[in-house]
Amino acid sequence: MFIISSYSIAILFCVITMLCWGSWANTQKLASKTLRFELFYWDYVIGILLFSMISAFTLGSFGTEGRSFLEDLKQADSSNIWSALIGGVIFNAANILFSAAIAIAGMAVAFPVAIGLALVLGVIVNYSAAAKGDPVMLFLGVAMVAIAIIFNAVAYKKKSIGDPKVSAKGIFLSLIAGVLMSFFYRFIAASMDLDNFVSPAAGKMTPYTAVFIFSVGIFLSNFIFNTILIRKPFEGTPTSYKAYFNGSFSTHLTGILGGLIWGLGNSLNLIAAGKAGPAISYGLGQGATLIAALWGVFVWKEFKNSSKSVNNLITAMFLFFIVGLALIIYSGI
Repeated sequence: MFIISSYSIAILFCVITMLCWGSWANTQKLASKTLRFELFYWDYVIGILLFSMISAFTLGSFGTEGRSFLEDLKQADSSNIWSALIGGVIFNAANILFSAAIAIAGMAVAFPVAIGLALVLGVIVNYSAAAKGDPVMLFLGVAMVAIAIIFNAVAYKKKSIGDPKVSAKGIFLSLIAGVLMSFFYRFIAASMDLDNFVSPAAGKMTPYTAVFIFSVGIFLSNFIFNTILIRKPFEGTPTSYKAYFNGSFSTHLTGILGGLIWGLGNSLNLIAAGKAGPAISYGLGQGATLIAALWGVFVWKEFKNSSKSVNNLITAMFLFFIVGLALIIYSGI
């Protein structure tokens, strides 16, 4: 099993997580030209499950340290398996709402509100369970991120004057998604022995096994959550699974790629949690908000032709996010 041994590598993994979690939604943007996001989401979930299997049978099985994937899965306690499964169910409920918010409000809005809120609440939840890192620096960094979220919400409100219905729905879905998203990581972390990946406690799982069980939870719950959404979408008319199978092969591959990207970030983040601690690892990973906002503003032009005051608010948002993330990193040194 591949295991990292230093805080600096853990931070590097978290930065890669940030890039992955902040970039996967671009595949939703691309696929939305020919496939509804409710249908795209099935490909995304398949991509997450596929990556967890690839990771488990490669990095999770090679090497001399720790237990191999199959060995670890056989000895896992049922309570830990259920914990990781529940984490997958919670994540899936949150992420479906989050994907809907992206479809309605755009990346530059959905990410800062939903994932920014998930970062703030998630760091509190994970730090209370495993207090690792300087709490003053950590929560000061979280406060900076919270201010950045407020700047973004104000900027979006100013930009959306004249279309309050879309603004309200997009932000509401983002808020609900953010609250739910803040809890999923704790359930995965609880199923692992974060203090010792080399010789995990009996019944506890390695990151690779936990990620696989978590992904199974996402996949199984999607038969319920996404079927409901397909029949009763937040916007537009109901669709069907027939429409899914009518989608082009390239479009389905785009969705699977999105899941692979998110899955890579998730695996690296949980591997890093052993050295950085779950609060810091999760917090930095959810710095994906900054990456997504960059995509939304500079590539997708979601704030194109905005007023000077709106542009100033967006600039302030970026600055506070950067300072906040830097303080979160420093808290673990």
